[in-house]
Amino acid sequence: MAGVGLRAAARRCLPRRDHGGPRAASSSPSCPGCGPPGPGAHCPGAPRSAPSSAPAGGAEPSAHLWARYQDMRRLVHDLLPPEVCSLLNPAAIYANNEISLRDVEVYGFDYDYTLAQYADTLHPEIFSAARDILIEHYKYPEGIRKYDYNPSFAIRGLHYDIQKSLLMKIDAFHYVQLGTAYRGLQPVPDEEVIDLYGGTQHIPLYQMSGFYGKGPSIKQFMDIFSLPEMALLSCVVDHFLGHGLEFDQAHLYKDVTDAIRDVHVKGLMYQWIERDMEKYILRGDETFAVLSRLVEHGKQLFLITNSPFSFVDKGMRHMVGADWRQLFDVVIVQADKPSFFTDRRKPFRKLDEKGSLHWDRITRLEKGKIYRQGNLFDFLRLTEWRGPRVLYFGDHLYSDLADLMLRHGWRTGAIIPELEREIRIINTEQYMHSLTWQQALTGLLERMQTYQDAESRQVLAAWMKERQELRCITKALFNAQFGSIFRTFHNPTYFSRRLVRFSDLYMASLSCLLNYRVDFTFYPRRTPLQHEAPLWMDQLCTGCMKTPFLGDMAHIR
Repeated sequence: MAGVGLRAAARRCLPRRDHGGPRAASSSPSCPGCGPPGPGAHCPGAPRSAPSSAPAGGAEPSAHLWARYQDMRRLVHDLLPPEVCSLLNPAAIYANNEISLRDVEVYGFDYDYTLAQYADTLHPEIFSAARDILIEHYKYPEGIRKYDYNPSFAIRGLHYDIQKSLLMKIDAFHYVQLGTAYRGLQPVPDEEVIDLYGGTQHIPLYQMSGFYGKGPSIKQFMDIFSLPEMALLSCVVDHFLGHGLEFDQAHLYKDVTDAIRDVHVKGLMYQWIERDMEKYILRGDETFAVLSRLVEHGKQLFLITNSPFSFVDKGMRHMVGADWRQLFDVVIVQADKPSFFTDRRKPFRKLDEKGSLHWDRITRLEKGKIYRQGNLFDFLRLTEWRGPRVLYFGDHLYSDLADLMLRHGWRTGAIIPELEREIRIINTEQYMHSLTWQQALTGLLERMQTYQDAESRQVLAAWMKERQELRCITKALFNAQFGSIFRTFHNPTYFSRRLVRFSDLYMASLSCLLNYRVDFTFYPRRTPLQHEAPLWMDQLCTGCMKTPFLGDMAHIR
């Protein structure tokens, strides 16, 4: 009876299947490139019941395929009871590389979106201010003012083809994920995307080869501040296209980028945050708890940020207190990262309490003092903090982490605020069951493609359609236009590949450190390479001996 109850509970979590009947209408969002998805329902034409044995005698191959389909449905039902959901912890730290905090003696931090986490309410203000700068100073059409910031449009890590005015999501293998290419605010048909790139979805290396995500004609948006920039860029393109106005794509891109930069350079963003820190700064108490805990355990701390001292000082006073500088052994502002890590020519300069620069030569970095600019090579010479003894945290994979890991051998930690929301989505029953059935269906397609008679091809085509619908459903759970920042339909994104390459650890916020001892060792999970996992995950999960069609694959082993 317990087993029956478990299976019944599992079935309640799975999408409903209208066995053999017409497909029910779906309220799921549509996915560009595959049309409106169905409910992930039972494929049209599937028999209500079918023999579970392999085709023998006069049995139809299509009946055999549907029998395998039904067998797999039952196995997936039993595999995923409701309690299997909510397994991932949004407050956990995830490791790409083995690292023991016992060996880390020095902790370094960026400021924006690392020590200081900002509320999303900041983005509409950046968008609106840059939009008004375009109109008032760059003489863009007044009609652009009708656009407001849409927080659900873009995600971090997207690429923008400047010459084609195309915002798109690219995977780790340089392929555009179809259904995730937008010109302005409108999706671009898959056929047009493929035609634009010479009959392929692939973006050549030479167009994306810039180390910091800037190729000759393609820019990657990697930091959180780029979300309003992508939104504004798309809105301006949308206005020009919608009104039939001719424009130079390169000029438009540069103007929007310069307008966003002006918001930062002119200090507008700093003014908003300083006026209402309670509104904009999140988790300040947790930041104080992390820093004080590290100091209590004898760790040395330093801060390297591109932000100006007056802004950092006010934010740190709000989060930590007036004596915040006593927690840090070195404080460097307006560092001009990433050139701080590569350019040896800029010397350190000391600032006084009023922010005025001193002219004396810096021969040592003193605790409690403030330094501006400088370079990492002088920093290493003056502090002798080298290699894996140092762990540096930042939110920008290129500007904060890449050089430190690749050139200097520091340990690195990436702060990815989006991780918390994505894990909460992954923990939902809808995502868990949709993804598991999608994986199982993909395994069926791979194994059963040897059946090539006319009826079997129709069955396989129905499965392919259902698989595509399931992919669109899981994508839309994260973002209707672009999906997850970490995955395309099945591959890691370009962003994910860089995250793995440039960070030892990643987490949603610095406060996650409070969940671990200061001598904790992080171990990355061993994920199988393709040749190490000869069976599909659905077979591994259900147990090889239980899977009813291993014999169907014998001829390709």
